[in-house]
Amino acid sequence: MSQELAYVIITPYSLYKSRTGGILARLITRTGLDLAGARMFAPTEQLVKEYSDAVVSANDPQDRRIQELIHDYILQNLMPDPKTHRRRRVMMLLFRGEDAVRKTRAVVGHISAHRRGGETIRDTYGDLILDEHDQVRYFEPAVLAAPNQEEAETKLKLWTRYSDSDGGVLENTIAYPAGEKPQRTLVLIKPDNFRFPTGRPGNVIDFFSRTGLYIVGIKVHRMSVAEAIEFYGPVREVLRTKLTDVVAARAKTAIEKEMGFHVPAAEERRLGETLGPLFGDHQFDNIVKFMSGRTPGEADGNLRNEPGTEKCIALVYEGPEAVRKIRDVLGPTDPSKAPPGSIRREFGQTIMVNAAHASDSEENAEREIRIVNVAQNNFRKVVEEFYGPI
Repeated sequence: MSQELAYVIITPYSLYKSRTGGILARLITRTGLDLAGARMFAPTEQLVKEYSDAVVSANDPQDRRIQELIHDYILQNLMPDPKTHRRRRVMMLLFRGEDAVRKTRAVVGHISAHRRGGETIRDTYGDLILDEHDQVRYFEPAVLAAPNQEEAETKLKLWTRYSDSDGGVLENTIAYPAGEKPQRTLVLIKPDNFRFPTGRPGNVIDFFSRTGLYIVGIKVHRMSVAEAIEFYGPVREVLRTKLTDVVAARAKTAIEKEMGFHVPAAEERRLGETLGPLFGDHQFDNIVKFMSGRTPGEADGNLRNEPGTEKCIALVYEGPEAVRKIRDVLGPTDPSKAPPGSIRREFGQTIMVNAAHASDSEENAEREIRIVNVAQNNFRKVVEEFYGPI
């Protein structure tokens, strides 16, 4: 069966209600598809009008009444706020694989006033409430997705044309009370969450939703060796000095076991001073390989700047005290020391394989967001690799 590209749009209401993690977890685990791209949009009036018009289509097998219901919903809920003119947030997710459109649609579910369970995303998070005259009282689809390949291509090409102007790391989409100063921070959902199709990426996002912060940027990213070296550069010198005592003790134990003589304290210290920096460099290389798939020594020349083989999700969160709130939910670097209910306690394994990274200051957040380049339009790249230039 041929490869397909499918999309899911998470609506402003689902984002506002912090349902993003639950939606993503279901899509990954129940489709088994590759999460190929993601981008935040703040649609302009022009994009919303074009998209709403495209929803009503003879190629869409859905009932015409449902098409018109979705058309009206898009105009009312994706359009910039008529009072403040502030644009609304939506998240676009791209899934790639065999039979991707049908698989995605099956997990999304259909729109019905008579749902009986929570099998699909719309069963759980969507609503269609009719009055006694069979007229719509309330409608929230939770997500939007194409019903077939042809419709998926049409909508993806449309959103791609606006992906530079209307997408990226969003500005001025959240209203804050007077005097409240928002921060921004970066989260990386690390490669250990993507070894096979699992709900972990969505579950981690769900944990972060406890902060009450807003997602204003998202990118599916494959970190290059050069990016990993720059990103974790401040850690390198710490590793070269911090591990001296550990290395000295291990070296002393190994020598005494293998060679059968006692190592005095002074020589043990010298062993640490000599071997500590080498061991620190080795650990740093391991971090680079974990994040990019290659050590610095395995990536000479142009390969150093090429996207790595490991996948992560980069997220920009915004809100008051964003740095502290995110790190409180994340927990300390060592999962064994993380408190119950923290992400690293629930999902971490070791100091390196610990589920997620979060910036430790506003200054580092700015630096890390720049290195990972969350605003970069990988969404366009994925769509154009599939359909050709748009």
